[in-house]
Amino acid sequence: MRDFQSPGRSLVYAANGMCATSHPLAAQVAVRLLQDGGNAVDAAIAAALVLGICEPAMTGIGGDCFVLLKPAGDERIVGLNGSGRAPAALDAQKLREAGYTAMPLNTADAVTIPGAVDAFVRLSADCGRLGLAASLAPAIRYAEEGVPVAPRVAFDWADRADWLTGDARRHFLLNGAPLTHGQIFRAPGQAEVLRRIARSGRSAFYEGDVAEDMVGSLNALGGCHTLEDFAATACSYVEPVSGAHNGLELVELPPNGQGATAILLARILSHFDIAGLDPLGWQRVHLEAEAVKLAYDARNRFIGDPDAGPLRLEHMLSRETARRLAALIDPERVNHNIPEVAGAVHRETVYLTVIDRDRMAVSMIYSIFNGFGSGLASSKYGINFQNRGGGFCLIPGHPNEAGGGKRPLHTIIPAMLQKDGRLNMTFGVMGGAYQPSGHVRFLSNLTDFGMDPQSAIDAPRSFADGNTLLLETGYHPEVAAALSRIGHDVKYSTLPIGGAQSIRIDAETGTLIGASDPRKDGCALGY
Repeated sequence: MRDFQSPGRSLVYAANGMCATSHPLAAQVAVRLLQDGGNAVDAAIAAALVLGICEPAMTGIGGDCFVLLKPAGDERIVGLNGSGRAPAALDAQKLREAGYTAMPLNTADAVTIPGAVDAFVRLSADCGRLGLAASLAPAIRYAEEGVPVAPRVAFDWADRADWLTGDARRHFLLNGAPLTHGQIFRAPGQAEVLRRIARSGRSAFYEGDVAEDMVGSLNALGGCHTLEDFAATACSYVEPVSGAHNGLELVELPPNGQGATAILLARILSHFDIAGLDPLGWQRVHLEAEAVKLAYDARNRFIGDPDAGPLRLEHMLSRETARRLAALIDPERVNHNIPEVAGAVHRETVYLTVIDRDRMAVSMIYSIFNGFGSGLASSKYGINFQNRGGGFCLIPGHPNEAGGGKRPLHTIIPAMLQKDGRLNMTFGVMGGAYQPSGHVRFLSNLTDFGMDPQSAIDAPRSFADGNTLLLETGYHPEVAAALSRIGHDVKYSTLPIGGAQSIRIDAETGTLIGASDPRKDGCALGY
């Protein structure tokens, strides 16, 4: 039980349905749809699209999504990959010849086809109850009428405003400046796009006038995108991957996402007595940092688009691989021979989860990658383009080498936990490359240190970002000093590391127990 004389959040309890998101308006919309007879899929789609208006630096209809779904009355978990592909004409060799050694992040070359809208339409048709129009209605209203900018949203807006160029500055700045907290943000162009999707489905986005706006805008920016690229976009159902850890089964999505990295990381750390350490001490931070560098190096070597060629997924998930990597870790000293991990800490993602009264559960993550994605937007409708192509590499022959029609390595990963074959919890940790590390830190807080979900989310975070070890300010300076003494390049992070949401199902009572990260503006709400 938390100390009620100290600042903090209580866990949220509800019997019928619940949503946990990074913005209260989205959580409220989801609960309202549940109360109106919708199921978790209806509510999750509605909340996600509202988040695109409430947190436009984090997500939007120009992005991708991934979903884990547990149907009502069934404990099996299915995955949906809603990530888009590179345009067919994208050529890694041409990029190398142009002087690039890594994918650009703020040009049309980085823009992959948005996959989220197709996934939302498919998910609504296959598993929803109220229909697509009902799920889109709240976002249409908020895009048209506007939403007041929340404090964390304003912080991120100011941090990323200079990234915006061209038409994006017209659509996402107010008189050339970032919106501040309390100001009203409106997106009438997106409202019109959503109205058309509500009437006509995916074709209203991937064909016709809206697609022409996106393709024409990208071509004017130097992109090789075509109407055929957009029309061909299709999500796919996938079989999740999983791994046991401390009596729970961690369920993740397979590549092209990095969910397998979290499973490998948990297995590496299982070779150490984490539970015997101080949860906020330097030894735990050190072991996690070294394990992260090893697991992420494996990710960078082995993960890509499975449709483009075989991946060594079984090798990455094997316990023997984890044992060998764990043996490389010195509990008292930094290993400086691990290759530097690619990928900075991106905060620009939203995670949400919904569980309804029939215990259908949705774990969804929805993103445009960097803050405001590529910093580019379509001219007419103001659709902010993601820069997921930045997840490709330009190494010839690499599984994740950029190429036409391929899906890049994705950082965004929703998760679920099972116990004894039944759903125990839905959760996700936002934060780009941090996410596998965040999943395992959250899981360890729960199982190694007996924290409740809110405490597990609230606890200070660390992250081995390449050769730099980032600490949140919740860590005592003595911890930073000890880590420096054994060889870490320690820096206190200037920004919060990630954000998280979770809903647990109490095994005895069936009650829903929600938690939401104070690093964001959101909350857990139920009824």
